Amino acid sequence: MATATLAADPPAPEQPHRLRPSGPVLRLVLAAGGGVLLYLSFPPLGLWWLAPVALALLGLAVHDRRARAGFGYGVLFGLASLLPLLVWTGEFVGALPWLALSTFQALVIGLAGAGAALVWRLPAGPLWAACGWIAMEALRARVPFGGFPWAKIAFSQPEGTFLPLAAVGGTPLLGFAVVLCGFGAAELVLRTAGTSARRARRLALPALLTLLPLLAGLAAAGLVSTAPGQRTVTAAVVQGNVPRAGLDFNAQRRAVLDNHAARTEALAADVAAGRAPPPELVIWPENSSDIDPLRNPDAAAVISDAVRAVGVPTLVGSVLVRDDGRTTTNSALVWEPGQGPVDRYDKRRIQPFGEYLPYRDFFALFSRYAEQAGYFVPGTGDGTVRMGGVDIGLATCWEVAFDAEVADSVRGGAQLLAVPTNNATFGYTDMTYQQLAMSRVRAVEHGRAVLVAATSGVSAVIAPDGSVEQRTSLFTPDALVTEVPLRSETTLATRLGAAPEWFLAALGVAALLAGTARQRRMRR
Repeated sequence: MATATLAADPPAPEQPHRLRPSGPVLRLVLAAGGGVLLYLSFPPLGLWWLAPVALALLGLAVHDRRARAGFGYGVLFGLASLLPLLVWTGEFVGALPWLALSTFQALVIGLAGAGAALVWRLPAGPLWAACGWIAMEALRARVPFGGFPWAKIAFSQPEGTFLPLAAVGGTPLLGFAVVLCGFGAAELVLRTAGTSARRARRLALPALLTLLPLLAGLAAAGLVSTAPGQRTVTAAVVQGNVPRAGLDFNAQRRAVLDNHAARTEALAADVAAGRAPPPELVIWPENSSDIDPLRNPDAAAVISDAVRAVGVPTLVGSVLVRDDGRTTTNSALVWEPGQGPVDRYDKRRIQPFGEYLPYRDFFALFSRYAEQAGYFVPGTGDGTVRMGGVDIGLATCWEVAFDAEVADSVRGGAQLLAVPTNNATFGYTDMTYQQLAMSRVRAVEHGRAVLVAATSGVSAVIAPDGSVEQRTSLFTPDALVTEVPLRSETTLATRLGAAPEWFLAALGVAALLAGTARQRRMRR
């Protein structure tokens, strides 16, 4: 019988070596740990460099997984970051609103996790996954009820290497750079396992994706101008404080008004004594007069006396009752000495579940605080007022989180930005520091100085490069007086508007479609 000869198997083609985190437990730890690190990157801790590390851990968790698993890891990542980040939302109303908001937002982040898992196998997968993240943030900033952009990745970057990119493409480009750096680093780690003659070539693309955002941030630093501007103006920010923290801070509305009037009159005395420079305009916070001064002569008299004492136009945060006697506007009045109100801004982006309650009867079933929500209606316009010959763009409290509202003001001619805000409802929580970080990012994004006036703090003066020049303490009456630059030129981010966001989001959606088509082909 002939002897059969067994030929040796041909050598298998060399496969790219990848580190593969095995087991769902490890991936769960990576996703949850990444979420915790993302929380730590936000103020008040402000460890901005942890944000790309957090995204890298999420990338390690979702790679080589199906979309369904990626969704789950994304939700876990979202919960681990948002539950501690947004705990202030339940400070005085209980845990239910906090848990509901955090859970819903985490579910939306889960969509980005699913998308990342789906597109990761495409060429340059981390790039498309980062675009998908921006598409998710664009969705989260718009729906439901007008959106909730509070925890955007960009707002973890009020300082650091990536921040100058805000002047180029706004918060979408800034956030994209952070996410791309993290996802690129994840792919770089995955490809470092094993040895291969083609090792350098395999590492080139993920190394580029990791380093390019950092290099772009360094290159963009030259676009963040620290020049004094065409001219300067001496501005004062008054923080009058409130009788107590909590939802019922405005139970003593007259005390809040009196506090701001008294602190303004004290500032006038300091100016007369030479202890403070004379301001050319004064900014009071949101809700500094919850008593409608257009309907209440006694409130108008208190404001007029304080403005007359300081002798310059003063922006007064007011709640104005409309003709129907029920609905209100969250307004800022420009109060001239000896004249009274001469200009007015009504807040355009009002806060759901605070300033108004959608589906009031339904949500009233779940919380006894539902009826404390207001009946505010939004205003119109571009958000600018004129004070003492200066065009000022206003972003009242909640509005500073929204790209379009701030950009509209600058395109409308604002030479200076002001953020009148009322954080007393949230006590001593992290909320005020998170909001301050947003104002710092806006300063760089639009190349404008920003005056933050808070009823209870933190009030601040922010330079156009995002640095905080002066700030107050929480729940302390104070006044900040400083010279700030006025600018008319616009940054590239201002001129581009929402274009970078739509471009990156469109790439993310296109990659998602390509990844879905690829997966279907593989199944067939």
